[in-house]
Amino acid sequence: MNIDDKTQQFVLQHADDDVRQLALQSSRWPDVDMTVALQQIAGRQVARTKVPSWAAIDGIVYPPHLSMEQCSSEQTARYKAALVEGCSLTDLTGGLGVDFAFMAQGLDHATYVERQPHLCEIARHNLPLLGLPEAQVVCGDGVEHLKHMNEVDTLYLDPARRDAAGNRVYGLADCTPDVSALAPDLLSKAHTVIIKLSPMLDLHQALRQLPHVEQAHIVAVHGECKEMLVVMRRGHNGDVAVHCVNDDQSFHYTLGHEGASAPIWDETLPMQGLWLYESNAAIMKAGCHDLVASRLGLQVMSHDSHLMVADHLIENFPGRVFRIDTISTMNKRELKALLQGITHANVAVRNFPLRAPDLARRLKVKDGGECYLFGTTTATKKHIIIKCTSQ
Repeated sequence: MNIDDKTQQFVLQHADDDVRQLALQSSRWPDVDMTVALQQIAGRQVARTKVPSWAAIDGIVYPPHLSMEQCSSEQTARYKAALVEGCSLTDLTGGLGVDFAFMAQGLDHATYVERQPHLCEIARHNLPLLGLPEAQVVCGDGVEHLKHMNEVDTLYLDPARRDAAGNRVYGLADCTPDVSALAPDLLSKAHTVIIKLSPMLDLHQALRQLPHVEQAHIVAVHGECKEMLVVMRRGHNGDVAVHCVNDDQSFHYTLGHEGASAPIWDETLPMQGLWLYESNAAIMKAGCHDLVASRLGLQVMSHDSHLMVADHLIENFPGRVFRIDTISTMNKRELKALLQGITHANVAVRNFPLRAPDLARRLKVKDGGECYLFGTTTATKKHIIIKCTSQ
């Protein structure tokens, strides 16, 4: 993709400026292709946070906003790069190419396939700047390419999760391509197949629909579940290893070998001074907080709460840790005592009949401060508020 010198110079000079203000003043620069310039400035500003190593390279070309919105972050792309097996890779759903650019590093052969010509043009421009001058760019449909391609070590797909009307979809059969129907063909062309799925999709449902899954990875960034990945391995018919990752926190287990349920907290005992543990987003998505509690010697508030308690502090817990100050039922008198002197609090709910904003209004507290209030339901169906401090 060629950008003329004046436009490129304008992009560099105004890299930190407000894009909306530049658009309003566009008549000041008649010799500049403002449509292209504004797209590049906006893209680079997004990349500084999402793909910082790209933003540090002058000359990288960015696509329209939707493609920037949908592309992987650098953190998750680097994670996927560690899953690549062998020396050859084909990405059948190239997109902007963030995943491909990180996964292809150090390989002997790498092919990017994308059916949108403008993204292929961008990839041809960007890949040499990213240290991949030998990468092959194929403009075409990934499913058609699969039929005629040579075998590779690893295949990667990130199915489109929008329908023809632009609405979001999550089910495997609703995405393009349908990897559940395509799985036999994928495994005929690669020993390892990595598929990126919607974080909204139920993990167990996905595993029922896909054959020969060896690994499942739930990847969260800064407490938000971003991706769910499955790794299919040709001929694998054994257990599935599940990896729950949230930044530098990780928890691993083998599906079907979770063991006995964790013990439930005894409601007759006082909670003041105990430690409260909240599973991170990846563990919540996997639904394995009972297993976490069992391994770490914790008690669960209930089997549906994602909250655990203990009388001891656990270092490197995969989630957030709080010190419990006191608890209250929803009784007005108890709540008044609990909330005395509190005007601001961080309100969260786990297995509770009210949403967090609704509970905050009910408690008449504003968001913020050092106090944390958790609304939850005990194993005996009692609604309680836990007041605590973050550690």
